[in-house]
Amino acid sequence: MKAAIEQILQAALALPDDERAELVEALLATLEPETAAPLDDAWKAEIARRSAEFEAGLVKPIPWPTVRQIGKRR
Repeated sequence: MKAAIEQILQAALALPDDERAELVEALLATLEPETAAPLDDAWKAEIARRSAEFEAGLVKPIPWPTVRQIGKRR
């Protein structure tokens, strides 16, 4: 990793969680139009199904810090 990128990364990691999330969203927004693949019908159906389950209260969301901890253990 280039020194400039490493320096930016370290500064970003020092931010509070909510500000890091905001930064990630801003960076992704600059890439999405050119790099995001269009969603096919199967993905759209899966998103709709999961959204409906969430809105109906059939699933319990897992907070991001918990998901991150689980991922780090694997």
